[in-house]
Amino acid sequence: TEADPAAGHERSITQIKYNREGDLLFTVAKDPIVNVWYSVNGERLGTYMGHTGAVWCVDADWDTKHVLTGSADNSCRLWDCETGKQLALLKTNSAVRTCGFDFGGNIIMFSTDKQMGYQCFVSFFDLRDPSQIDSNEPYMKIPCNDSKITSAVWGPLGECIIAGHESGELNQYSAKSGEVLVNVKEHSRQINDIQLSRDMTMFVTASKDNTAKLFDSTTLEHQKTFRTERPVNSAALSPNYDHVVLGGGQEAMDVTTTSTRIGKFEARFFHLAFEEEFGRVKGHFGPINSVAFHPDGKSYSSGGEDGYVRIHYFDPQYFEFEFEA
Repeated sequence: TEADPAAGHERSITQIKYNREGDLLFTVAKDPIVNVWYSVNGERLGTYMGHTGAVWCVDADWDTKHVLTGSADNSCRLWDCETGKQLALLKTNSAVRTCGFDFGGNIIMFSTDKQMGYQCFVSFFDLRDPSQIDSNEPYMKIPCNDSKITSAVWGPLGECIIAGHESGELNQYSAKSGEVLVNVKEHSRQINDIQLSRDMTMFVTASKDNTAKLFDSTTLEHQKTFRTERPVNSAALSPNYDHVVLGGGQEAMDVTTTSTRIGKFEARFFHLAFEEEFGRVKGHFGPINSVAFHPDGKSYSSGGEDGYVRIHYFDPQYFEFEFEA
């Protein structure tokens, strides 16, 4: 299913995210538009209007009541999912790069970029305390002095967040104290994306160093590596098969130098255990910036530099068969 760009995004997609049930797909891009689509047929349900700059990140809470977005307009915004009404506007000193709800949907975290003389921070707000929102004062703010955070997710049970940095480092920060619990460096370049497995015991990272890697969420122990010959912008774990899908391509600034025929813009499937590639799906006219599996594992979506969001249905059994052959 292709989203109609006239009704969708005018600029390249930055992140796509399913809600927990998988009936809705949220998309954000380098335009100020935040869209929500009905994932079954690609129909656009609505738009959250308010941002004035590129939107870098989006998340929906457990019961799809609220949506959270972070933007280059120096704000993180909370929306009512159903009505599209803006419920909270949290202003920051620099662009908001990552954002997310904890498991209960009560606590939000977002990270800001290191730019214009401001350092990178991770801020935590408790939505049950209106005074934090009104005064724009998070209950905790963690400074990241060395290398800015480029991707972050909540860890299991909302006790920590797992953050990937520009340097390739991974940190686990306590959501109670803000201290660094674990620090590892398995990637040699920037981490572009982190996505958890369905049961939150593992997560996969996507990096500019042309690899995606699998880690244990609690110990950050490195388990598997999936190698390609291009920067990996996004990676997702299938909820019910031993599959990983990778999306990437070149950096946006290098794209014009190659024709679409040779600029490898397929989504690539790897076997989780054997680390071998077993399938590719073509589709985008530019690098893939974000991939996400549907919670039922029967389809996945990809958002590209070309501004398109594509929903692909596939039969994993067919992939398995091809892999074994």
